[in-house]
Amino acid sequence: MTKILIIDDNEDIRFTIKEICQFSNWRVIEAETGYSGVQYFLKASPDLVLVDYHLSQWDGVKTVREIRAINPSVPLLVLTVEDRQEVADKFFAAGATDFALKPIKAPDLLSRIRLNLKTAKLLAKQREIIVDKGINPDTLGTIKKFMIKRETPLTINEIEKHVPISYQTIHRYLNHLVESDVVDVIVEYGKVGRPKNKYIFKSL
Repeated sequence: MTKILIIDDNEDIRFTIKEICQFSNWRVIEAETGYSGVQYFLKASPDLVLVDYHLSQWDGVKTVREIRAINPSVPLLVLTVEDRQEVADKFFAAGATDFALKPIKAPDLLSRIRLNLKTAKLLAKQREIIVDKGINPDTLGTIKKFMIKRETPLTINEIEKHVPISYQTIHRYLNHLVESDVVDVIVEYGKVGRPKNKYIFKSL
């Protein structure tokens, strides 16, 4: 059964969200503070977390950051009356995946929860496929984080100087990214010697 963790210090709001979630046959876990919410998260491993912005002990931003440090992929939906961009920027930087504005409207909240659960499942399948191909997500993430910041194409030798990964491994992972249509290969022909392959993210 899908488990939803609600972190909100308002008992009435928790009750409302619980009723909404139980309508969809989701199991609900409740926490009143950011700190206790993280403790419940560690014990229950929920499929999705709803986090209020204004919390006691830890505010919503710190709570989101702490949960994201534990789990890099669980959907984190923020509940807030704030609609200012700077608030959204803080939460996205901390690792939030979506927002639901208060006062809560059942159809909107249900659709957001369902969408985030579906997206999380699709991403989990993609990670399984990557692992099946012998690609380690952490190593892939290291290479992607480095490459995505580059504005000019780089050779594998140039990449190797900046990431703690062997030449052969970088070559294999770059081939995977090329096959995934994420990275372009640019062949550079010099006046002498063999041509060099250089790599760059397509989004750049």
